[in-house]
Amino acid sequence: MYPIGYIVAVKMIPNLYLFACLILSMGGSYAQQQKKDLNIVFIGNSITFGGGLADRGKDAPPNQACAWLSNQDGVGEVRFSNQGVSGHTSVDVLPQTGTDFPRILKAAKSFANPNALLVFSIKLGTNDSAVKGPKGAPVSKDDYYHNLKTITDSLMSAFPACKIIYQQPIWYSPNTHNRSTYMQEGLSRLQTYGPQLQKLVKMYQKSHPDRVFMGDVRAFKFFKKHYQQYLSPEEGKYGTFYLHPNKEGAHLLGDFWGKAIYKALF
Repeated sequence: MYPIGYIVAVKMIPNLYLFACLILSMGGSYAQQQKKDLNIVFIGNSITFGGGLADRGKDAPPNQACAWLSNQDGVGEVRFSNQGVSGHTSVDVLPQTGTDFPRILKAAKSFANPNALLVFSIKLGTNDSAVKGPKGAPVSKDDYYHNLKTITDSLMSAFPACKIIYQQPIWYSPNTHNRSTYMQEGLSRLQTYGPQLQKLVKMYQKSHPDRVFMGDVRAFKFFKKHYQQYLSPEEGKYGTFYLHPNKEGAHLLGDFWGKAIYKALF
């Protein structure tokens, strides 16, 4: 004869098994429901656009950033729009210039899934830093701050539930000179923009909590160290310069952006 307690325990096993399965099923269903769909608009210049890439529609940094994000826990469907324009500055994106902003608004409104979280990933500054050439250049650090603030305020006003992520501009060689003049003066100016982005994020943390985030800050040093491997050599007035990521570099930059977006939102 088995003890009564043993018999009861044995009889309970099927019920416990069913209960455990039910809990696991509910947990899986809950986890599935908790996945966050994303609509991302990438705002930037030729680096965002994918300038110099043979297949920018596949290899531009936004493509890789979203491919990386799609494979992460908690991320559902990821759709994006690449609104990078070669040669453009923060001045071109200002609403009052009527240059890029109307197109950015249209892109943000055109996503098929209006219930997804709307995110603006902004990487501006390379052309702002130029000595001459692009619209508004050179843009001082103070004007850069105010331009980014105006753009941010305008986006949040148009889309009250959106999130905004600043990606720090990446390094370029101090002899960079194509149709525009950059050189060491431009590179030095470029490095004053990062602190302005950090300043903006701190300001918005107080006025608009959980709306504006600092994105990637690591790619600048990475490309400075590995420029010959991951930036394309281009011929200019002062010899071979390095400004745009090659295919492998664009993929890596996309990973930097994707990881920064994931860290900010998840």
